[in-house]
Amino acid sequence: MSSAPLLSVGWTDHVTGRSGHLVVDRLVRGVASGGLRMREGCTVEEVTGLARGMTMKEALHYDPKARYVPLGGAKGGIDCDPRSPEAYGVLVRYLRAMRPYVERFWTTGEDLGLTQDLVDRAVAEAGLVSSVQAVYPLLDDEAAARARLADAFAIEVDGIGLDELVGGLGVAESVLTALDRADRGYAGTRVSVQGLGTMGGATARFLARAGLRVVAVADVRGTIVNPDGLDVEALLAARDAHGAVDRSALRPGDREEPGDAWLAAEAEVLVPAAVSYAIDAGNQGRITARWIAEAANMPVLPEAEEALAARGVTVLPDVVVNSCTNAWWWWTLFGDIEADADQAFAQVRGAMRTLVDGILDRAEADGTSPRAAAHALVDERLPQIADRYGWY
Repeated sequence: MSSAPLLSVGWTDHVTGRSGHLVVDRLVRGVASGGLRMREGCTVEEVTGLARGMTMKEALHYDPKARYVPLGGAKGGIDCDPRSPEAYGVLVRYLRAMRPYVERFWTTGEDLGLTQDLVDRAVAEAGLVSSVQAVYPLLDDEAAARARLADAFAIEVDGIGLDELVGGLGVAESVLTALDRADRGYAGTRVSVQGLGTMGGATARFLARAGLRVVAVADVRGTIVNPDGLDVEALLAARDAHGAVDRSALRPGDREEPGDAWLAAEAEVLVPAAVSYAIDAGNQGRITARWIAEAANMPVLPEAEEALAARGVTVLPDVVVNSCTNAWWWWTLFGDIEADADQAFAQVRGAMRTLVDGILDRAEADGTSPRAAAHALVDERLPQIADRYGWY
């Protein structure tokens, strides 16, 4: 993969002075895929790394026999607190500025700090048809595909939208695959989760339902801890739109600890599912977990990962484990699956089992990390995609 992205666009809001970025790492058949995030302090370097990660996620799900053809990788980012009163106006103006790109070659959706409902509302206000309209020319039957995706987004499972569940299910299945390979039983295996938004919340639900014990959950207000296990469903029901838990929902055995307590919780599995760069060389020594599943994008810095590997901690990389929200959109839109929760869950579980097993097998055979194994697989698949569909 080349070191420089194909395109990088900077933007400054004429009303607030806030800045934003769009980075297109690669195009396939003229289109790239990647979400839009909003957070205070978002940088072009961050967005560039995320765009590269999207190229990798797309390539990792390449199946020559599937209807879904991987797209290129892209990412958008806005430097603004999503809780700010001015945030929505900034979002709409950003999308108006990026309208030519969204119309022609950037398909986007929710990411950190934004929900799909909010993105859809802002997209409409910005005069766009859809946040994924750039892919429509690639569809065999656009009307049927759009109806199928709309139907899929209307599905709820136990109070949570299907679109909010598939990504976390992919993370959970990655964890379960790693536990199975280690002959580690689910019962008694403890989990600590940073972030109870879309990805972290769904991951916590599926791991709890598999029999693991979620002992710590962190949100913007701190960490909620219970060594005997938290009531995950009660916490999910008590979240606000940004994943913050109403503390009145806590049980007598639950206690509140500082915001970074999730990191050092007594748990076998650690799931950073909130911000990038959460685990660095300075704090990685506090981690007691045996596995780290990167539900967030880029939460473990390279020097921290090296130190963790030296003491036997396996990092399951973001480009693999959190890739299913994106893949589910395209499996559904291209028609590999219908608008059906059971089909979606079966597809996610099967795809992630195959992918994670393959990555871990390769890491063991090559004597490398799971991340290096994933990168090696991407390096093999990108030329195959380019040979079939061209470079742009």
